[in-house]
Amino acid sequence: MSTTPLATRFSHVKPADTAFVSGGLRDFFTYRDLGVAAATSGRVVAHLVRANQAPEQGTGWHLHGAQFHIVYMLKGWARFMYEERETLVEAGDCVHQAPGIRHFLFDYSPDMEYLEVVGPADFTSVDADGPCAVPAPTPWA
Repeated sequence: MSTTPLATRFSHVKPADTAFVSGGLRDFFTYRDLGVAAATSGRVVAHLVRANQAPEQGTGWHLHGAQFHIVYMLKGWARFMYEERETLVEAGDCVHQAPGIRHFLFDYSPDMEYLEVVGPADFTSVDADGPCAVPAPTPWA
């Protein structure tokens, strides 16, 4: 039995090509598509995520149905809980979120912006019970 591999094509996206838009996974963030999902026939998605409003409740405890997931912080900072571990992710930091890890993004700076790369592109996000209490976010001035 032979299978035809999914096509992968060249892609080059400039800032003027796609804007930050709402309507993504979280309404308190905006997202800028980088064209990778289309270029990889859905095997991978890459987008920029930017703070859109002050953290109030954060993402809640959840996990993703993904085989690969990284967050690379470009600007600002964010505070996550990964299982029972509080993690400060600052500009220049890269986090590999292991498949199925429960996490909660609960605080971030007004200038927070990160690159998120996930495979597959149509990954799921599933609410999960949290293993511990989560600190309160820092109010924005």
